[in-house]
Amino acid sequence: MTAANANALLSVEGLSVEFGNSRVVDDISFRVEPGRTVAIVGESGSGKSVTSLSTMRLADMMGATYPTGKILFEGRDLLKASQKEMRSIRGKEIAMIFQEPMTSLNPVFTIGDQICEVLVLHEKMGKQAAMAEAQKLLEMVRLPDAAELLKRYPHQLSGGMRQRVMIAMALACRPKLLIADEPTTALDVTIQAQILNIMRDLQKKLGMGMVFITHDMGVVAEMADDVVVMWKGKKVEEGPVKDIFANPQHPYTRALLSAVPRLGSMEGEAFPKRLPLTVLQDGQPVVIGEERVQNTAKYDQKPLLSVKDLFVRFDIRKNLFGKATHRCSAVQKVSFDIHAGETLALVGESGSGKSTIGRTIQQLQSAISGEITFNGRSFAQMSAAERFRMRQEVQYIFQDPFASLDPRKTVGFSIAEPINTHGLINDQKAVNRRVDELLERVGLSSEHAARYPHEFSGGQRQRVCIARALASDPKLIIADEALSALDVSIQA
Repeated sequence: MTAANANALLSVEGLSVEFGNSRVVDDISFRVEPGRTVAIVGESGSGKSVTSLSTMRLADMMGATYPTGKILFEGRDLLKASQKEMRSIRGKEIAMIFQEPMTSLNPVFTIGDQICEVLVLHEKMGKQAAMAEAQKLLEMVRLPDAAELLKRYPHQLSGGMRQRVMIAMALACRPKLLIADEPTTALDVTIQAQILNIMRDLQKKLGMGMVFITHDMGVVAEMADDVVVMWKGKKVEEGPVKDIFANPQHPYTRALLSAVPRLGSMEGEAFPKRLPLTVLQDGQPVVIGEERVQNTAKYDQKPLLSVKDLFVRFDIRKNLFGKATHRCSAVQKVSFDIHAGETLALVGESGSGKSTIGRTIQQLQSAISGEITFNGRSFAQMSAAERFRMRQEVQYIFQDPFASLDPRKTVGFSIAEPINTHGLINDQKAVNRRVDELLERVGLSSEHAARYPHEFSGGQRQRVCIARALASDPKLIIADEALSALDVSIQA
């Protein structure tokens, strides 16, 4: 061990990680000093998350082996620690914020019970004191009505709210080292800024080291002291954040940075040079308005989807007789139209009702009142057969890709399922060719069809979900944070 590594909180030395005969992390080294943040960046599938899971020995549960290397935490090699010893370290001294909050939270326990479990186990608190501390933690991450949220279950929260619960749990024991795997991916920009400020303030207060895994180069510039760039399981560049941004040496690092839109890059331009809506092939007139660029001919037709006065409410608590005593109005009197060929963006902070609107359109959630019309037909008037056909034409890309894929089925089966369910292609060989084509369209290989969801990174799973949504040639796609798990190069 070098003198520099001896002073490090975490020192990863020559670590390689294998699953079976496949080496997914190859000879990676980096160190994290107290009070400093190391960002690990790279495209989805580059080995970032496997590196972080290996640091906490959680990759063991996925069948990982470590043919070479050391993971030194305060000078102690964690690769030599027993599972019992690791359980006492996880959550207490090293905590992790996971990428997919819905699959990281237990669906049968309330939010309060899950936060209290950490405090009771590691801090030896009583249940009442732990619940009071849990409320403070939720307030710390800017969750409204924290006392009421403690009684709710994960499925009753939005994706962004679940992510903030995960952050609160990770910070509960004030760990020495925090590993954050895409911690702000599901958050809107205002909440993201607040959470990053909270994490930075706690880091200064506790002298906490941090490993920050992200594909958001803006977050890297904001949070990191040092950067490790990974590509195909290997470290290709490392250095202080200012040096990496100002003078990247490796071609891959330069490619990552060039994919990020830069402030001032459009100076003197009225519109982005590559804005698709300004390059019209049909010769139709274009109207430049305050809110959008429109192809006016498009809006002469009836809307493909029409939502009028949509009202959605959830029963939060019920009495012994099953009558609701507390309700939450998630969507109130929302109306909009979408025409064929149009993209409509629903924006708002987490918990504002965006996902609820999408799920209601897809008939995954019931509305109290309002009308939804698709292709001129009201959902309320559709027969069962019409609803079945409608589901072929309206596809949904869910916010949490791991929770929306069947863990027991290959991704090839999942992509082919809408094709087979709706009888779009009868020949199985043709179905397989279609699956291969869809995988390649989203930047994956046909060889990936035989793999299972747990064998992919978060960004790769999201690409699988996008391929599945495209499989039935839909007329309308509802994309719920569809690009949030993808790095900037893949987003582009």
